[in-house]
Amino acid sequence: MPVPPALPPGPVKAIDAQIAPTEVHVRRTNSLVAGMLVMVMTAAVAAQRGAPSTDAGKLIGTWTGTWDGGGGSGGIEISIERGQDGPIGGTISITGDAEYKATLTAVSFESGTMTVKYNYPPDESAEVILTAPVEGDSATGTWSLREKASGNEVATGGWKATKKAR
Repeated sequence: MPVPPALPPGPVKAIDAQIAPTEVHVRRTNSLVAGMLVMVMTAAVAAQRGAPSTDAGKLIGTWTGTWDGGGGSGGIEISIERGQDGPIGGTISITGDAEYKATLTAVSFESGTMTVKYNYPPDESAEVILTAPVEGDSATGTWSLREKASGNEVATGGWKATKKAR
């Protein structure tokens, strides 16, 4: 078996030539992965800050309709808008057997379902949570009055509303 020639001192060009393509491939792959990670993280941060999303845009506007349950019934108007900072908020007006106005404390739209929360004006130790699947410009769902401290449900009922044309 022939003995390989002695290698000269310093970098070995033949070995460098064999390693270089692999290093280039690894560096390109790492750069691609890092770039994709930056894009994903940017999207995640934007979502947390209330950046506009396709689904949330479906809620923006004025929803009018009716509510019932808890021994009463009446009208409902929910105005949902995007604030200057980006998050969605709004107000709700209840008329009929109960009458009050409140500022929404939370608005979300996930998997086709709208959820709206607000502090119950006659008793700030309670909150109202409305949920409803949204189909087009219509929503039909339920509401629940709950004690904030315990989460116990005090009253429930139904509601339905249609989004007004802009």
